[in-house]
Amino acid sequence: MAVQTQTSKGWLTGSQRRRTQEALLAYLFLLPTLGGLILFTMGPVIAGFLISFTNWNIFLAPQWVGLKNYEALLTQDLPQKVFWNTLYFTALNVPLNMIFALVMALLLNLRLRGVAFYRAVYFLPVVSSTVAASLIWTWLYSPNFGPINYFLEMVGIKGPPWLGSTTWAMPAVIIMSVWKGFGTNMLIFLAGLQGIPQELQEAAMIDGANRWQRFWRVTWPLLTPTTFFVLVISCIASFQVFEQVFVMTNGGPAYATTVLGLFIYLNAFRYNNMGYAAAIAYVLFALILAITLAQLKLQGRWTYYEL
Repeated sequence: MAVQTQTSKGWLTGSQRRRTQEALLAYLFLLPTLGGLILFTMGPVIAGFLISFTNWNIFLAPQWVGLKNYEALLTQDLPQKVFWNTLYFTALNVPLNMIFALVMALLLNLRLRGVAFYRAVYFLPVVSSTVAASLIWTWLYSPNFGPINYFLEMVGIKGPPWLGSTTWAMPAVIIMSVWKGFGTNMLIFLAGLQGIPQELQEAAMIDGANRWQRFWRVTWPLLTPTTFFVLVISCIASFQVFEQVFVMTNGGPAYATTVLGLFIYLNAFRYNNMGYAAAIAYVLFALILAITLAQLKLQGRWTYYEL
């Protein structure tokens, strides 16, 4: 017979009382983590939101200005240019990164000799320093001494000034970003490919499907959940690009490569306008949140999950 304890809310059995004690003990162990989360994560988030409504240059006391920082972002030309630069970077970087990563994952999923070595080589840019890689690519893009223009001249093509051109600077940064980041997506796609049952591929081969038909009818539908995950994380990372732009162009020439992440840094730590920088950060957060929610809303139209 279970032991019962009377409480103000009724009767608790011995097992219920033990579960209650275990839950309280679990929350007690979680308390330091929750306290740190609230103090060091939620605290700065709330503080940054309040700062976005002020005019604060670090050295003087903040002055409350209401929505003026957000109004400036919507009405001034430079923030709009920075916004479109960020969209331009994301619109090219994300699909190119995903396509290149998927193609390489399909190739590295084949049973080839030394395939583990090639996987490590193609993943190597991911673990390399972004700053060091950016410096190397800056040298590669050099119009006078860079190898890229040298090889272009060998085939009769006059190379552009790359990072010194308002037309070619952003494509140059995108090329470097695709090279630097496709390895992560390649591994994710490779894991998704290896999770597809081989029996389905064999059944399609028995039915007479060629390689393209097997990919389009079997591989791709089963890979769409992985593709959706890659799409979401790639968009989030692309909107927050900073290091390669800062090192390679510092936002130039003529703000042609200034993106939101760099714009936040410049206003906060170069111009000491913390309130305006905080407003930009929350606009960036709202933009990423809106795009992510839209992707979640639309995923049901093209993503297929196994039952």
